[in-house]
Amino acid sequence: MTRNSKLAKFAFALSLATLALGAVACNTVKGVGKDIESAGQAGDDVIHGK
Repeated sequence: MTRNSKLAKFAFALSLATLALGAVACNTVKGVGKDIESAGQAGDDVIHGK
C-alpha cells in the first residue's frame, strides 16, 4: 500500500468520524440548522477577514 493510499484512507476515516460525532451532537433539526449557520458564518468571517 502506498503512502498516498494510506493517507487517503486515514482522511476518509477521519471525515466519517467527524460526521458521526457531528450527527450525534445535532440531535434536532433546529440544532442542525444552527450548526450549519454557524459554520457558514465562520467561513464568511475567514473570507472577509473578520
